[in-house]
Amino acid sequence: MARPRRHNSVPSFGAWIRAGVLGLTLGIPIVSVMLVEGALHPRGAAVAPSRQPEWLPPGAAWQSAHIRAADGVALDAWLLTPAHPNGAVVTLLHGVGDTRSGMLGYAHFLLRAGYAALLPDARGHGASGGDSIGYGVLEGDDLRRWSDWLCAQHPQWRQYGLGVSLGAAILLESLVKPVRFRAVVAESPFATFREIAYDRLSIGTGLPAWAFGPVVQLGIFYTRARYGLDLRRASPADAVRDTSIPILLIHGSADRNVPLHHSLELQSVNPRAVRLWVIPRAAHVHCLEMAGREYERRVLDWFQKD
Repeated sequence: MARPRRHNSVPSFGAWIRAGVLGLTLGIPIVSVMLVEGALHPRGAAVAPSRQPEWLPPGAAWQSAHIRAADGVALDAWLLTPAHPNGAVVTLLHGVGDTRSGMLGYAHFLLRAGYAALLPDARGHGASGGDSIGYGVLEGDDLRRWSDWLCAQHPQWRQYGLGVSLGAAILLESLVKPVRFRAVVAESPFATFREIAYDRLSIGTGLPAWAFGPVVQLGIFYTRARYGLDLRRASPADAVRDTSIPILLIHGSADRNVPLHHSLELQSVNPRAVRLWVIPRAAHVHCLEMAGREYERRVLDWFQKD
Protein backbone atom coordinates (compact mmCIF):
# COMPACT_ATOMS: atom_id res chain seq x y z
CA MET A 1 0.00 0.00 0.00
CA ALA A 2 1.43 3.32 -1.06
CA ARG A 3 2.16 5.76 1.71
CA PRO A 4 0.34 9.10 1.40
CA ARG A 5 2.50 12.01 0.28
CA ARG A 6 3.26 14.57 2.91
CA HIS A 7 2.57 18.14 1.86
CA ASN A 8 5.15 20.63 3.07
CA SER A 9 3.27 23.59 4.54
CA VAL A 10 6.40 25.77 4.62
CA PRO A 11 6.90 27.74 1.40
CA SER A 12 10.12 27.04 -0.43
CA PHE A 13 12.89 29.63 -0.64
CA GLY A 14 11.95 30.25 -4.27
CA ALA A 15 8.34 30.92 -3.26
CA TRP A 16 9.53 33.49 -0.74
CA ILE A 17 11.63 35.18 -3.42
CA ARG A 18 8.70 35.25 -5.85
CA ALA A 19 6.40 36.69 -3.16
CA GLY A 20 8.99 39.32 -2.28
CA VAL A 21 9.44 40.37 -5.89
CA LEU A 22 5.66 40.57 -6.35
CA GLY A 23 5.32 42.62 -3.17
CA LEU A 24 8.00 45.05 -4.30
CA THR A 25 6.53 45.26 -7.80
CA LEU A 26 3.13 46.18 -6.43
CA GLY A 27 4.23 48.01 -3.30
CA ILE A 28 6.74 50.52 -4.67
CA PRO A 29 4.30 52.22 -7.08
CA ILE A 30 1.62 52.36 -4.38
CA VAL A 31 4.01 53.89 -1.86
CA SER A 32 5.30 56.35 -4.47
CA VAL A 33 1.79 57.55 -5.34
CA MET A 34 0.82 57.91 -1.69
CA LEU A 35 3.94 59.92 -0.89
CA VAL A 36 3.53 62.20 -3.90
CA GLU A 37 -0.12 62.91 -3.18
CA GLY A 38 0.74 63.73 0.42
CA ALA A 39 3.59 66.01 -0.66
CA LEU A 40 1.51 67.89 -3.24
CA HIS A 41 -1.50 68.27 -0.92
CA PRO A 42 -0.03 68.88 2.55
CA ARG A 43 -2.22 68.82 5.63
CA GLY A 44 -3.04 72.18 7.14
CA ALA A 45 -2.37 74.09 3.94
CA ALA A 46 -6.06 74.80 3.42
CA VAL A 47 -6.46 76.58 6.76
CA ALA A 48 -6.99 80.24 5.88
CA PRO A 49 -5.59 83.01 8.07
CA SER A 50 -7.80 85.60 9.70
CA ARG A 51 -9.06 88.46 7.56
CA GLN A 52 -6.55 90.82 9.13
CA PRO A 53 -3.23 90.44 10.99
CA GLU A 54 -3.60 89.52 14.63
CA TRP A 55 -1.25 92.28 15.84
CA LEU A 56 0.83 95.07 14.33
CA PRO A 57 3.29 97.56 15.82
CA PRO A 58 1.80 100.99 16.72
CA GLY A 59 1.13 103.11 13.65
CA ALA A 60 1.48 100.25 11.16
CA ALA A 61 -1.26 99.72 8.56
CA TRP A 62 -2.37 96.79 6.44
CA GLN A 63 -4.30 96.07 3.26
CA SER A 64 -5.36 93.00 1.31
CA ALA A 65 -3.66 92.27 -2.01
CA HIS A 66 -4.86 89.98 -4.80
CA ILE A 67 -3.29 88.84 -8.08
CA ARG A 68 -3.66 85.98 -10.58
CA ALA A 69 -0.99 83.42 -11.37
CA ALA A 70 -0.09 82.51 -14.95
CA ASP A 71 -2.47 79.52 -14.80
CA GLY A 72 -5.31 81.65 -13.40
CA VAL A 73 -4.94 80.63 -9.76
CA ALA A 74 -6.04 83.39 -7.36
CA LEU A 75 -3.28 84.48 -4.98
CA ASP A 76 -3.87 86.43 -1.78
CA ALA A 77 -1.59 88.46 0.49
CA TRP A 78 -1.31 91.16 3.14
CA LEU A 79 0.70 94.31 2.53
CA LEU A 80 1.85 95.79 5.83
CA THR A 81 3.30 99.31 5.97
CA PRO A 82 5.18 100.84 8.93
CA ALA A 83 4.51 104.13 10.65
CA HIS A 84 7.85 105.50 9.43
CA PRO A 85 8.73 103.81 6.11
CA ASN A 86 12.31 103.64 4.90
CA GLY A 87 11.44 103.14 1.22
CA ALA A 88 11.96 99.35 1.15
CA VAL A 89 9.72 96.26 1.25
CA VAL A 90 10.46 92.64 2.18
CA THR A 91 8.40 89.79 0.72
CA LEU A 92 7.99 87.10 3.40
CA LEU A 93 7.39 83.50 2.30
CA HIS A 94 6.09 80.80 4.66
CA GLY A 95 6.83 77.08 4.75
CA VAL A 96 4.80 74.09 3.59
CA GLY A 97 1.51 73.56 5.42
CA ASP A 98 1.68 77.06 6.95
CA THR A 99 0.11 80.40 5.96
CA ARG A 100 1.17 84.05 5.90
CA SER A 101 0.21 84.32 9.58
CA GLY A 102 3.28 82.23 10.35
CA MET A 103 5.50 85.04 9.07
CA LEU A 104 4.12 87.79 11.33
CA GLY A 105 6.99 87.37 13.78
CA TYR A 106 9.42 88.30 11.00
CA ALA A 107 7.20 91.14 9.83
CA HIS A 108 7.15 92.70 13.30
CA PHE A 109 10.88 93.40 13.54
CA LEU A 110 11.01 94.52 9.91
CA LEU A 111 8.13 96.97 10.44
CA ARG A 112 9.83 98.37 13.52
CA ALA A 113 12.92 98.99 11.37
CA GLY A 114 10.86 100.87 8.76
CA TYR A 115 10.42 98.11 6.15
CA ALA A 116 7.08 97.40 4.55
CA ALA A 117 6.23 93.69 4.35
CA LEU A 118 4.31 91.68 1.75
CA LEU A 119 3.02 88.37 3.17
CA PRO A 120 1.53 86.12 0.44
CA ASP A 121 -0.23 82.83 0.95
CA ALA A 122 1.52 80.39 -1.37
CA ARG A 123 -0.65 78.57 -3.90
CA GLY A 124 -2.47 75.69 -2.30
CA HIS A 125 -2.20 77.38 1.09
CA GLY A 126 -4.34 79.70 3.18
CA ALA A 127 -6.62 82.02 1.23
CA SER A 128 -4.83 81.47 -2.10
CA GLY A 129 -6.24 79.09 -4.68
CA GLY A 130 -4.70 76.05 -6.28
CA ASP A 131 -5.25 72.35 -5.70
CA SER A 132 -1.59 71.43 -5.26
CA ILE A 133 1.84 72.89 -4.67
CA GLY A 134 4.87 72.81 -6.96
CA TYR A 135 7.91 73.15 -4.67
CA GLY A 136 9.03 76.24 -6.55
CA VAL A 137 8.41 75.04 -10.10
CA LEU A 138 5.14 77.02 -10.19
CA GLU A 139 5.70 79.36 -7.24
CA GLY A 140 8.80 81.00 -8.71
CA ASP A 141 6.66 82.68 -11.35
CA ASP A 142 3.99 83.50 -8.73
CA LEU A 143 6.66 85.36 -6.80
CA ARG A 144 7.73 87.28 -9.90
CA ARG A 145 4.13 88.41 -10.33
CA TRP A 146 4.01 89.63 -6.74
CA SER A 147 7.21 91.56 -7.44
CA ASP A 148 5.59 93.10 -10.53
CA TRP A 149 2.54 94.06 -8.44
CA LEU A 150 4.72 95.76 -5.84
CA CYS A 151 6.57 97.66 -8.57
CA ALA A 152 3.27 98.85 -10.07
CA GLN A 153 1.90 99.93 -6.68
CA HIS A 154 5.10 101.41 -5.25
CA PRO A 155 7.69 101.82 -8.03
CA GLN A 156 10.09 103.68 -5.74
CA TRP A 157 10.36 100.90 -3.15
CA ARG A 158 13.51 98.76 -2.98
CA GLN A 159 12.60 95.07 -2.88
CA TYR A 160 14.06 92.33 -0.67
CA GLY A 161 12.99 88.78 0.19
CA LEU A 162 12.99 86.47 3.22
CA GLY A 163 11.67 82.91 3.19
CA VAL A 164 11.68 79.92 5.53
CA SER A 165 11.78 76.23 4.60
CA LEU A 166 9.74 75.78 1.40
CA GLY A 167 9.39 79.57 1.22
CA ALA A 168 13.19 79.84 1.29
CA ALA A 169 13.50 77.33 -1.56
CA ILE A 170 10.86 79.19 -3.60
CA LEU A 171 12.68 82.47 -3.00
CA LEU A 172 15.95 81.00 -4.28
CA GLU A 173 14.30 79.32 -7.26
CA SER A 174 12.79 82.67 -8.28
CA LEU A 175 16.25 84.16 -8.78
CA VAL A 176 16.48 82.71 -12.29
CA LYS A 177 13.59 84.96 -13.29
CA PRO A 178 13.72 88.76 -13.74
CA VAL A 179 12.68 89.56 -10.16
CA ARG A 180 13.69 92.82 -8.55
CA PHE A 181 15.18 91.60 -5.28
CA ARG A 182 18.34 93.46 -4.26
CA ALA A 183 19.22 90.89 -1.55
CA VAL A 184 17.52 87.86 0.00
CA VAL A 185 17.59 85.79 3.18
CA ALA A 186 16.74 82.08 2.99
CA GLU A 187 16.26 80.09 6.21
CA SER A 188 16.46 76.29 6.03
CA PRO A 189 16.04 75.79 2.26
CA PHE A 190 16.48 72.49 0.47
CA ALA A 191 19.07 72.21 -2.31
CA THR A 192 16.98 70.08 -4.70
CA PHE A 193 13.63 68.35 -4.40
CA ARG A 194 15.23 65.02 -5.22
CA GLU A 195 17.73 65.35 -2.34
CA ILE A 196 15.16 66.42 0.24
CA ALA A 197 12.87 63.56 -0.83
CA TYR A 198 15.66 61.05 -0.12
CA ASP A 199 16.48 62.76 3.18
CA ARG A 200 12.91 62.87 4.44
CA LEU A 201 12.33 59.19 3.64
CA SER A 202 15.60 58.20 5.27
CA ILE A 203 14.99 60.27 8.41
CA GLY A 204 11.45 58.98 8.73
CA THR A 205 12.38 55.30 8.45
CA GLY A 206 15.98 55.06 9.59
CA LEU A 207 16.89 53.30 6.33
CA PRO A 208 19.73 54.50 4.07
CA ALA A 209 18.73 57.09 1.46
CA TRP A 210 19.84 54.89 -1.47
CA ALA A 211 17.14 52.36 -0.55
CA PHE A 212 14.47 54.78 -1.77
CA GLY A 213 15.78 55.26 -5.32
CA PRO A 214 12.86 53.46 -7.02
CA VAL A 215 10.27 55.17 -4.80
CA VAL A 216 11.60 58.67 -5.55
CA GLN A 217 12.06 58.04 -9.27
CA LEU A 218 8.57 56.59 -9.69
CA GLY A 219 7.13 59.46 -7.65
CA ILE A 220 8.72 62.03 -9.94
CA PHE A 221 7.49 60.13 -13.02
CA TYR A 222 3.95 59.92 -11.59
CA THR A 223 3.90 63.66 -10.88
CA ARG A 224 4.88 64.45 -14.46
CA ALA A 225 2.34 62.00 -15.91
CA ARG A 226 -0.63 63.05 -13.78
CA TYR A 227 0.00 66.74 -13.07
CA GLY A 228 2.42 67.81 -15.80
CA LEU A 229 4.79 68.95 -13.05
CA ASP A 230 8.48 68.13 -13.40
CA LEU A 231 9.85 68.14 -9.86
CA ARG A 232 13.37 67.69 -11.22
CA ARG A 233 13.17 71.43 -11.94
CA ALA A 234 12.63 72.17 -8.24
CA SER A 235 16.28 73.02 -7.70
CA PRO A 236 17.41 76.05 -5.68
CA ALA A 237 20.98 74.85 -6.34
CA ASP A 238 20.58 75.40 -10.09
CA ALA A 239 19.00 78.82 -9.52
CA VAL A 240 21.72 79.99 -7.12
CA ARG A 241 24.61 78.82 -9.28
CA ASP A 242 24.82 81.87 -11.55
CA THR A 243 23.05 84.59 -9.59
CA SER A 244 24.76 87.80 -8.48
CA ILE A 245 22.06 88.67 -5.92
CA PRO A 246 23.47 88.59 -2.36
CA ILE A 247 22.05 85.58 -0.48
CA LEU A 248 22.23 85.04 3.28
CA LEU A 249 21.51 81.43 4.20
CA ILE A 250 20.46 80.72 7.79
CA HIS A 251 20.30 77.15 9.05
CA GLY A 252 20.00 75.46 12.42
CA SER A 253 22.61 72.87 13.28
CA ALA A 254 19.89 70.66 14.84
CA ASP A 255 17.57 70.79 11.82
CA ARG A 256 16.28 67.26 11.21
CA ASN A 257 13.60 68.32 8.73
CA VAL A 258 15.96 69.87 6.17
CA PRO A 259 19.49 68.80 7.18
CA LEU A 260 22.27 71.37 7.23
CA HIS A 261 24.07 69.80 4.27
CA HIS A 262 21.49 71.42 1.94
CA SER A 263 22.65 74.93 2.84
CA LEU A 264 26.29 73.83 2.71
CA GLU A 265 25.68 72.62 -0.85
CA LEU A 266 23.95 75.86 -1.81
CA GLN A 267 26.86 77.89 -0.49
CA SER A 268 29.37 75.73 -2.33
CA VAL A 269 27.81 76.27 -5.77
CA ASN A 270 28.22 80.07 -5.57
CA PRO A 271 30.43 81.18 -2.66
CA ARG A 272 30.79 84.69 -4.11
CA ALA A 273 27.09 85.49 -3.70
CA VAL A 274 26.13 83.19 -0.82
CA ARG A 275 26.98 83.53 2.86
CA LEU A 276 25.93 80.91 5.44
CA TRP A 277 25.17 81.50 9.11
CA VAL A 278 24.71 78.30 11.15
CA ILE A 279 22.84 78.72 14.44
CA PRO A 280 23.93 76.12 17.02
CA ARG A 281 21.21 73.84 18.44
CA ALA A 282 18.45 75.49 16.39
CA ALA A 283 15.79 73.12 15.04
CA HIS A 284 13.89 73.54 11.78
CA VAL A 285 12.45 77.09 11.38
CA HIS A 286 13.34 77.91 15.00
CA CYS A 287 16.30 80.12 14.12
CA LEU A 288 14.55 83.41 14.94
CA GLU A 289 13.33 81.96 18.22
CA MET A 290 16.80 80.67 19.10
CA ALA A 291 18.92 83.64 18.01
CA GLY A 292 16.47 86.47 18.78
CA ARG A 293 18.02 89.93 18.51
CA GLU A 294 21.10 88.58 16.75
CA TYR A 295 18.87 87.14 14.03
CA GLU A 296 17.13 90.50 13.61
CA ARG A 297 20.44 92.38 13.52
CA ARG A 298 22.01 90.13 10.90
CA VAL A 299 18.98 90.23 8.62
CA LEU A 300 18.69 94.02 8.82
CA ASP A 301 22.44 94.43 8.25
CA TRP A 302 22.19 92.16 5.18
CA PHE A 303 19.48 94.29 3.63
CA GLN A 304 21.18 97.57 4.57
CA LYS A 305 24.43 96.56 2.86
CA ASP A 306 22.74 96.99 -0.51
